[in-house]
Amino acid sequence: MKIHYFQRYHAKENVATANTMLLLSRLYQYSTDKFFRFLNSWAFPEGFESEIVFQLQEKNDKSVLDATITQDSFKIAVETKLSDWFYTDQLERHLSSFKNEKQKVLLTLAPEYMETEKRKMFESRLATYNASQDTPIRHVNTTFEELVNRIQEVIDDRDYEMQEVLEDYLNYCYHDGLIPVSDGWKFMRVQLAGTTFDFNVRENLYYDNIERGFRAHRYLGLYKNKSVRAVGEVIAIITGVKDQNGALTYQVEQGELTEERKKAIERAILDGKQYGYELVATRFFFVKQFYETDFRKSTPRAPMGTRIFDLTTVLGSTEIPDTEHLAQILSQKTWE
Repeated sequence: MKIHYFQRYHAKENVATANTMLLLSRLYQYSTDKFFRFLNSWAFPEGFESEIVFQLQEKNDKSVLDATITQDSFKIAVETKLSDWFYTDQLERHLSSFKNEKQKVLLTLAPEYMETEKRKMFESRLATYNASQDTPIRHVNTTFEELVNRIQEVIDDRDYEMQEVLEDYLNYCYHDGLIPVSDGWKFMRVQLAGTTFDFNVRENLYYDNIERGFRAHRYLGLYKNKSVRAVGEVIAIITGVKDQNGALTYQVEQGELTEERKKAIERAILDGKQYGYELVATRFFFVKQFYETDFRKSTPRAPMGTRIFDLTTVLGSTEIPDTEHLAQILSQKTWE
């Protein structure tokens, strides 16, 4: 049974805030360097230097110190909503929580970005407030999905512990509706498929542990020998759970359950056994067709588990071609 790091079944703002702060504290405990890199990309894009500074022979007006150890002060005040229910009056009241910090950020966090006119209204009042302050307060409006993306940018494939924590947080966000699934059309999920690759391509089917969380995605890529070797468009997602008698109970998450797909699942279970996989509780991803590609990883080491690619970023376009053409384009590109 999978152990979860984050609370579920409590769709409340304080739970969403507590889970998010737990995620950030885990990142800080795991690596202070990566935590501050995350802060700089998320809340301090101007490159706030938050590390401790050691200095010898510091002079001031009246003396010379042998050494000093200093760290810039900062404060991030967080207001969390479960939708765009931010109120200007409430946000203005939060401004008084800041004191003499060198860097001040008011962070508004929700599943969606703040409505443009509402944001302009608050930031206009914030500008008026800042005019009377020695140190201005900056407003950063963000989403749970952007938070996940920023953390994914600073951890790498070998950060096994943080990858597991982040995966559970992502699963929690989907479970509680904090990340919308409407933008799944642009994402490609890449999975390691060394031993099962030939079966996957032949059957246009990939299987994974049912407890593994995943971001909504339209495309599935299979990684083998330092490259994504096949890509297909997902047309059905079906879970299969065996009872004590070995009978499968199916649940359709996307698409439909046909007799042919049932037979494909049975073949997958038999295929898995020869590699020592006991498919007791499994999610099966069916694609229309896997197309050969060569989307090569340019850096050493295979990725750890899942990788998600925003294809609009990879392609440099909001238009994604048909899967066969997509496979051809990806063969001309690399990733790290």
